[in-house]
Amino acid sequence: MEDRFEDGLDIDAERERRRNRRRDEMRRRKEKQRRIRKWLRVIIPAAAGIIILLAFMAGKGIGKAGEAGKALEEEAGTEQAVLQTEKQGEENMPGGVEEDIPGAETGETALPGQEETGETALQGQEEKERPKYFAEKAEDTLQLGGDVASTYAVFIDWEKESILAEKNAYVRMNPASMTKVLTLLVAAEHIDDLDDRVEITYDMTDYSYMNGCSNAGFEREETVTVRDLLYGTILPSGAEAAMGLAIYTAGSHETFVGWMNEKLEELGLSESAHFTNCVGVYDEDHYCTVYDMAMIMEAALDNELCREVLSSRTYTTSETEEHPEGMILSNWFLRRIEDKEVGGKVLAGKTGFVEESGSCATSYGKDKDGREYICVTANAESQWICINDHAGLYQRFME
Repeated sequence: MEDRFEDGLDIDAERERRRNRRRDEMRRRKEKQRRIRKWLRVIIPAAAGIIILLAFMAGKGIGKAGEAGKALEEEAGTEQAVLQTEKQGEENMPGGVEEDIPGAETGETALPGQEETGETALQGQEEKERPKYFAEKAEDTLQLGGDVASTYAVFIDWEKESILAEKNAYVRMNPASMTKVLTLLVAAEHIDDLDDRVEITYDMTDYSYMNGCSNAGFEREETVTVRDLLYGTILPSGAEAAMGLAIYTAGSHETFVGWMNEKLEELGLSESAHFTNCVGVYDEDHYCTVYDMAMIMEAALDNELCREVLSSRTYTTSETEEHPEGMILSNWFLRRIEDKEVGGKVLAGKTGFVEESGSCATSYGKDKDGREYICVTANAESQWICINDHAGLYQRFME
């Protein structure tokens, strides 16, 4: 973790150097423009005067003077063309003018390995159309430091669409099993019958075993309900349940992942988020930001079925031959955080873990006055540290 913090200092220094280089370059260009304009203002009138004088001296009379005037207009047009060309060149230069540099006000520009952020994508979207799910930083947005152990964090006032606190909120990372929140949402939007029966197949279990994923406990050839798969995907973070939903709703995992990415595009997150699987298995092309995950969480909570699943602490699966009394599934994040003093209540959540992004979680809470909040953190060294980060942020803003 210390290495990560040292790297963070290097990143901040590099951002500041890049920002200064871009500003110096723009200042040089502006000074060059100023000199050109000054030169043109002196040369053009002088040249016009010389042309008029020569015209009279040559005995061309007023007619030639008129031609000289026309030449003057052409020269003036040339000046305008030169200035317009320079303006276009400046607007098209890498990084654009100073006001267009992503993160220019804060010095936060993308570095190698930290590819285009959700914040940069949102700046472009604001020029088009604001997404349905949106939150923005304000002057009083708290910049989190060592008081939050997780490397990435964002805390949002849902109703006000305001980011109350953040830490690397727009830097891409692997969302691990938080991915399953989008899996749940996409599946819920394509399901008609929650009591429909699904047979657990080799394709559903093999992916989990090969990638060392957590499971809900469904067995191969066991026939369960679609509702069982929904709860099995979220509460125990069952990979076989998530694969079951994908194959059941889309016919194949590949097609379902395509639907997931289409949903990211619909939510306005496709420039900073892209998923390659429905489980959260690490892949270089499987990424999003904690801000993206917060928006996914908001979208899921707006779906009645998804909210019901994400807010359940326990669920008992249907009775099957393999599990005659069903299985009791638990959302351990909600059960572990419910005893902590947070100034309100944490009502929904989903955890995740892969080595590349540590322990992470997305959650939803409500204070005593009914104000709603979304919290997402990633890359904590343990589940308890992750939970403590969430509890600390809720306590800070809900009390």
